[in-house]
Amino acid sequence: MRQLGQHPAPRHVVAHLSDPHLLAGGVLHHGVTDNVAHLRRALDRLAAVQPAPQVLVFTGDLADRAEPDAYATLRSVVEPAAAEMGASVVWTMGNHDERAPYARALFGSDDDGPQDRVHEVDGLRVVALDTSVPGYHHGELTPDQLAWLADVLATPAEHGTLLAMHHPPLPVPMLRAAELIELRDQQALADVVAGTDVRGILAGHLHLTTWSTFAGVPVSVASASCYTSDPAPVDRFVSGVDAAQAFTMVHVYDSRLVHTLVPLERGHEVSHIGSDVAEALETMPLEQAVELASAKASPYNS
Repeated sequence: MRQLGQHPAPRHVVAHLSDPHLLAGGVLHHGVTDNVAHLRRALDRLAAVQPAPQVLVFTGDLADRAEPDAYATLRSVVEPAAAEMGASVVWTMGNHDERAPYARALFGSDDDGPQDRVHEVDGLRVVALDTSVPGYHHGELTPDQLAWLADVLATPAEHGTLLAMHHPPLPVPMLRAAELIELRDQQALADVVAGTDVRGILAGHLHLTTWSTFAGVPVSVASASCYTSDPAPVDRFVSGVDAAQAFTMVHVYDSRLVHTLVPLERGHEVSHIGSDVAEALETMPLEQAVELASAKASPYNS
């Protein structure tokens, strides 16, 4: 793909999806949202993204009740789509997941301890951290997990590291209820992350999209594919709605990350430029391409 502006193509392309909350024996959540259909819609939208992602990172709450059949459905929907894109998949534990069925269904493992794993994607390291607490919805990382993470990060990866975790280490001013089920002792994680090659943290849990920084590192929280949290509800402390589902694209450059929200629902088109122009841009002189895009007199700006 030809470079049209000042910046080269990203070194890595990551698709960040979260909170599908799949169920066994039925596809509806609270009798309203079709979780499987929403997940398929996300993957259909993702299939049109160019350049295609190298990895799909799911940041938890994969199965709403940790049912084995729900995990089987998840794999049957996601893995063929990822293979078609040429992408690998990173699974991450959430508070609705349970370690034993999660490990057995997704990794063929009988290990029911913390599900922390390291993935290598063409020089980019993705560390999936299990912030779940058995029997609870808040998150934490044990001293043993933090020691393990420190050992992993002691050796820098070729292109740096992304942490994938369910509970985001950030304030939640637009969803105060989440303060009660947040990641606890965030400073302990900050002490491990600071000064390492961690370039970004990807999280979920909130069912809305938000960004912040943590220990000098950008944090990106992806919305849910099932249903979302209304950040400005009326007469409600918490309001889950069947609207505004989205995922986030993360483009990794040598010096920065770029995050872009992609809604699952395509809006009503009010203007367009055909794909034939994109094809033409690959061969026409760059000065001509700039003139077409920038000049107010250009037919594309009328």
